[in-house]
Amino acid sequence: MKDTQNISSAPFDVVIGAGMGGLASAIALAGAGRRVLVIESAAQAGGKMRTLPSDAGPVDTGPTVLTLRDVFEGLFARAGGRLSDYVTLLPQPLLARHFWPDGSRLDLFCDKDANTDAIGRFAGAKAAAQYTRFDRRTRAMYDAFDAPMMRAPRPDMRAVARAALNTPSIWPALLPHMSLSRWLSGQFSDPRLVQLFGRYATYVGGMPKASPAVLALIWQAEAQGVWAVQGGMGALADGLMRFATALGVQFRFGVQAQRLSVYNGRAVGVMCSDGQDVKARSIVFNGDPAALLAGHLGAAGKTALPPSAVHPRSLSAYVWAFASALGDGAPDLAHHNVFFGADPSRDFGAIARGEMAQDPTLYICAQDRAQPSPPPLGPERFEIIMNAAPLSSGRTPPKNEASLCQTRVFSQLARFGLGFQTPPSPSALTTPQILGQLFPASMGAIYGRSPHGLMAAMQRPTAQTQLAGLYLAGGGAHPGAGVPMATLSGLHAAEAILSDPISAPARPKAVMPGGILTG
Repeated sequence: MKDTQNISSAPFDVVIGAGMGGLASAIALAGAGRRVLVIESAAQAGGKMRTLPSDAGPVDTGPTVLTLRDVFEGLFARAGGRLSDYVTLLPQPLLARHFWPDGSRLDLFCDKDANTDAIGRFAGAKAAAQYTRFDRRTRAMYDAFDAPMMRAPRPDMRAVARAALNTPSIWPALLPHMSLSRWLSGQFSDPRLVQLFGRYATYVGGMPKASPAVLALIWQAEAQGVWAVQGGMGALADGLMRFATALGVQFRFGVQAQRLSVYNGRAVGVMCSDGQDVKARSIVFNGDPAALLAGHLGAAGKTALPPSAVHPRSLSAYVWAFASALGDGAPDLAHHNVFFGADPSRDFGAIARGEMAQDPTLYICAQDRAQPSPPPLGPERFEIIMNAAPLSSGRTPPKNEASLCQTRVFSQLARFGLGFQTPPSPSALTTPQILGQLFPASMGAIYGRSPHGLMAAMQRPTAQTQLAGLYLAGGGAHPGAGVPMATLSGLHAAEAILSDPISAPARPKAVMPGGILTG
């Protein structure tokens, strides 16, 4: 880019990547009157909300449900729209159905009293009382951390400390070296409940024995409500893209952002794979922040973040996405299902060594069983997720990786009586290696930086980078992984841009209910 570049006249806010964080940034910026261009190397929006084709229709291979609905309602409202005009959400009163090798089964719901009753019938009155206490304490954690951590553009440790001081019940969970599994062992005497609530660490790419106890609050995000998206999660990304387009956002798909242009220490443009040099008022990078350090956007991006912002890496996954009818005698599946291994140490112990889980816990989304739909009569769509280690330098996957994964996964499910009339082909499997190729420099990690350690959340990069004019959005940035968190990160990026004096808003545009003008 020429040195005569006039930053104030640069026409676009450029968003690199059309994942949830990038789409949220684009909507918020366009709603404030900005001209926005989204550059996406894939053929469609959604990022990790990928789908694979099947005889029953596209099958989700990433997130499966939506939580914290208010985040998405707020995103649309701030730009003068309504979520319901673009996306149909289906409330799921049954959160998940859990299975154990001993034949026991537990359903959990959005209703606290229903959960207390279900746990009482599952494990007795003592366990029900323990759940009531656990639910109260995790709610206190959630309330203490929601505003100063998840909703704030950067962690406000003073506010967190004040909230914690006023809530003595959460102090034990904040002790150094207090892991989630250790804290849960003090909450529940039934190891099955320790195993169940410990799995919430995997929602952000962690293992229960290495993740901080405060991650127990993730339970509350789900307990507040879960929604399936009519048409699958890809329909959510499509709805956001259509709303962004209605606001004037331009999209260029199949184009790779190759290099940042910098003038006077500020990012002012993007060189693209089609040869175009796009001038930018600001740039939002909605990819794995590790790609910046790896030089995927040129030398300028290498200095935008410290290495501690992206390393160590979170968990990866093996994901099967296919359609089939269930075999005879299969257990009754809900929309969300978890099949636990008998020994968590054999599951996470193998992953910690960089190996495939030996006694895996498996998550199954029966995509076509979202309430109120009845179970389909013919083939239906399934997404099966098995946690995995991220890729490490020098380690190559075994040549028989797909067949080994198929044996581990479907042999485990067969022990529960769950079989499929049409077993999936290897093309239905997404491996950590494939994830690493789809999302450059991620090493297959699908949650960004690892959440292990009490201060891990403080290490995650915020929207503003060390390079002026360059901002971050997505699950690798604060406040972290998950569909609502990635969306919040996009809002944080847009707000940082709109408050930048060099990149002042062009004109206010969107009116929120109540007459509050944004921008």
